[in-house]
Amino acid sequence: MSLVLPLFLFALCTFGLTAALLAAGVLFGPRRSTRVKEMPYESGMNPIHDTRRRFDIRFHLVAIAFLVFDVELLFVYPWAVAARHPEGVDAAIGAGDVVSRDLVFGGVMVFLVLLVVGLIYDWRKGVFRWR
Repeated sequence: MSLVLPLFLFALCTFGLTAALLAAGVLFGPRRSTRVKEMPYESGMNPIHDTRRRFDIRFHLVAIAFLVFDVELLFVYPWAVAARHPEGVDAAIGAGDVVSRDLVFGGVMVFLVLLVVGLIYDWRKGVFRWR
């Protein structure tokens, strides 16, 4: 019972807060609706034009570059945390998963060099230049 009680209290607080926020929105929210407020929001553009409207390719190029460097952080962050605490990498060496700390560091540096090469390529192609 002592293990279930915190989960039950957490669920109770979650449902209580959800109900309170929904009630506050109904009570204090605006009552009138205009035609503009009912329009769908489409990335800062008025949704009045034809649905076949073309987007500039630079939107997609910048989005892909952002995703590449965002995912890069997902790979580098655990390495940085493990490298800061000696028992992280040393435990992997002791278990036989990794040969040495230098191999781990070298692997991360190769990864970062490849990302810098990709950044230079994007820069030279003009992905970050907005005309």
